[in-house]
Amino acid sequence: MSEFLGEFIGTMLLIVFGGGVVAGVILKGTKSENSGWIVITSGWGLAVTMAVYAVGSISGAHINPAVTISLACVGEFPWEKVPVYVFAQFLGAFFGGVIVWIHYLPHWKETKDQGTQLAVFATGPAIRKTWANLLSEIIGTFILIFGLLTIGGGNSFSDGLKPLAVGGLIVAIGLSLGGTTGYAINPARDLGPRIAHFVLPIIGKGKSDWGYAWIPVVGPILGGILGALLYKALFKQEFYMLLWVIAPVVLIVIIMAVVKEKR
Repeated sequence: MSEFLGEFIGTMLLIVFGGGVVAGVILKGTKSENSGWIVITSGWGLAVTMAVYAVGSISGAHINPAVTISLACVGEFPWEKVPVYVFAQFLGAFFGGVIVWIHYLPHWKETKDQGTQLAVFATGPAIRKTWANLLSEIIGTFILIFGLLTIGGGNSFSDGLKPLAVGGLIVAIGLSLGGTTGYAINPARDLGPRIAHFVLPIIGKGKSDWGYAWIPVVGPILGGILGALLYKALFKQEFYMLLWVIAPVVLIVIIMAVVKEKR
């Protein structure tokens, strides 16, 4: 299996399991309806774990453009492979969204709320505040990448247990930081299924909220790069000039979020 196919399948599995658990909890008439946030966060953690087990030995199971780009920025992944990985991830996420739609086919008609339908595919803010929402995605993905590199860089886990640790990290982020924006922390996880929502003939669907769509793309990339750069600086004593570009950008986002909230 090629690395492209590995990333495609891994990201598709991520969305089938992750988007599937969201659909089961929020769509009308399912047996798991209203089972709650803990079920959703647990489902996403297991989704990541299963995807990593499935294709980790083939492509490294990035299954997330923020991971791929962040690793490339600190020399842990070749830049020439980045476009191939990122395209595979977005394509896999799109088809994962299609599979979730097909699986829950009878439940779309029963679910009248258009926002609920969209939430199966894409994230959205609990309180719509652009700078604060962007900051939430930056923080969540910073923790993700920093945590992934910590898990990968130590000797406390055997290779066979690392996917479980990664899944636990996803659950922890969802439980502690996911309540603001739904913790996309992955541009492909949000944009791929959002495009699926846009093109699929979903009964009674509304708009795909393209005005918000850039936040779960830009935020994770900024946060992921900062996480990788700080990990290298703190754990490996390796400093990259890019740190002095990304850090001020994130600081500006923090300042703007605080200023806007005070108003």
